[in-house]
Amino acid sequence: MKFFYLTKSDRRTIIFLLCLVAVALGVIYFTDSRQETMPLKEVSVKKYDKSRRSHYYKQAESRQPELFPFDPNTADSTQLLRLGLQPWQVRNIYRYRAAGGVYRKPRDFARLYGLTLKQYRRLEPYIQIGEENLPAERYFYAYEPIEERDTVRYPIKLLPEERVVLNVADTTVLRKVPGIGSHFARKIVEYRRRLGGFYKVQQLLEIEDFPETAVAFFIIPDSTQPKRCLHLNSMGINELKRHPYVNFYQARAIVDYRRLYGNLENLQQLRLDRDFTPEAIERLEPYVDFK
Repeated sequence: MKFFYLTKSDRRTIIFLLCLVAVALGVIYFTDSRQETMPLKEVSVKKYDKSRRSHYYKQAESRQPELFPFDPNTADSTQLLRLGLQPWQVRNIYRYRAAGGVYRKPRDFARLYGLTLKQYRRLEPYIQIGEENLPAERYFYAYEPIEERDTVRYPIKLLPEERVVLNVADTTVLRKVPGIGSHFARKIVEYRRRLGGFYKVQQLLEIEDFPETAVAFFIIPDSTQPKRCLHLNSMGINELKRHPYVNFYQARAIVDYRRLYGNLENLQQLRLDRDFTPEAIERLEPYVDFK
């Protein structure tokens, strides 16, 4: 009853506040009831779909890349994923083709958005553009007699039983090896020059990303063994460290040994230096002389 002894303005304020509280409670009750009535099946499906998507991408990321000939104009998503491309890169290829884009030569594939240089170098030897998408000028080379074909521009790949002499082949011959394009042909010639020649074909694997399957096509006859280009008793530090197998510390150790003890007669004299491990001495052996 004390409520009626309040002033008129106080009673209005209290009534207004009670109405606000009632409205707030109604909103809370209505929201909770809607959430409780949401179909459980819909929630579970959403969670299931999300887990499936995450599982799919984990599988795609963990898949071991395979290398095989493919045409980027016709390869499907399964083939592209097997090559080691990411799902989003595959989608970019599909969008490019859907928009009317055509890969007319292997180098066009390098324009794929998001493709790294490492990925392109690995895939380049396996890109085979279908005849219907080749530039028209190649038609004349494709249908000329074999003896008149421009083998410089379009080298014929070696048969499985054929071999290349590693220390004398130029880039034109090297490009005939399956898996070797112009990039790796240049890399082989450059590394051969820096080494002074190869003494075993496994040294090719020291070139970054070199295709291991191509090693079997090379031989090194005894008549083409590497030059002994490291003159340990006359070269300075800068000359010695130009060789891929000699770093700055090894070059300095050689020069210091000559200054303290005289000319070297064999590499075993350096074995006490920590920079000259048995492995380092073994791979230097074919390249050194002591004149």
